[in-house]
Amino acid sequence: MSPRLDLALQSGLVLSQPLTVIGSTPDHDLSDLPRETQVVQPFKPFHDHFAERGFAVVPETQDMCQDAIVILPRAKALARSQVYQACSRSSGVVVVDGAKTDGVDGLLKDIRKRVPVEGPISKSHGKIFWFQSDSQVFADWAAPENQMADGYQTAPGVFSADGIDPASALLHETLPDKLGARVADLGAGWGFLSAGLLNAADLKALHLVEADHAALNCARTNVPDPRARFHWADAVTWRAPDPIDTVVMNPPFHTSRSAEPALGQGFIRSAAKNLTRNGTLWLVANRHLPYETTLTQTFAHVEEVAGDNRFKVFHASRPQR
Repeated sequence: MSPRLDLALQSGLVLSQPLTVIGSTPDHDLSDLPRETQVVQPFKPFHDHFAERGFAVVPETQDMCQDAIVILPRAKALARSQVYQACSRSSGVVVVDGAKTDGVDGLLKDIRKRVPVEGPISKSHGKIFWFQSDSQVFADWAAPENQMADGYQTAPGVFSADGIDPASALLHETLPDKLGARVADLGAGWGFLSAGLLNAADLKALHLVEADHAALNCARTNVPDPRARFHWADAVTWRAPDPIDTVVMNPPFHTSRSAEPALGQGFIRSAAKNLTRNGTLWLVANRHLPYETTLTQTFAHVEEVAGDNRFKVFHASRPQR
């Protein structure tokens, strides 16, 4: 368990089953918790991590529980909605555990204005505290059912929740009219790029591959087309049912605060494996990210076709097996 949770249990916190944990990542060791504990994790790689360890894992809160633990994310709106989720599902204690860099101090201050709080306990640059569940008190923290941004449905915590990402907008402006019959959007998010592909000439199948379950649910609304296929999957390991003519992507480059160029490099290799022999890749990335070597190792032809001082757009073709 986390050092803060372990210390809280030693200091009088008692947790009862059924227990739900919301927001845990592989950095959080849950090995001391009973395997019947339900773990809510919408990010597919993290979801699979806990499933492999025998936990009952779901992408969104479903069942009622006695107690709940919320491990804070960075996004304030998402943190608040997770507190509401925990209160709406649990009948007992709600525990909040978070780092100072994720805003735990501010959240503690806000929660103290609404309910009596026990703890808090400070350790390892963070805090843990708990309180009696009360969903009515936190009803205004519920995620809006139809959160809109620039005419698209989004959700708290998803990438670019407040509007169209400028890198994706640049890629959209650069794409040609013809992309082939089978197109895949790796890391599709809430579907901006895919929505713009619906008028592409000769399009027959559009695969939206996204690891964030919440973002993919938004994409289902934003891309209402029978040719769209939605895949809750890790784009790095996803395999298309049929070879793809074109892959478009604005790959993520971190799952934590620090940049992880290897993640985008994995997207590039995945694109190459899923493309036809003459397939093409259209990629946008932050200019500082080192993708050129991976592109030239993976594709026979690579060129930068657009960009500015922040972003660069690559067109690559003929994947090398």
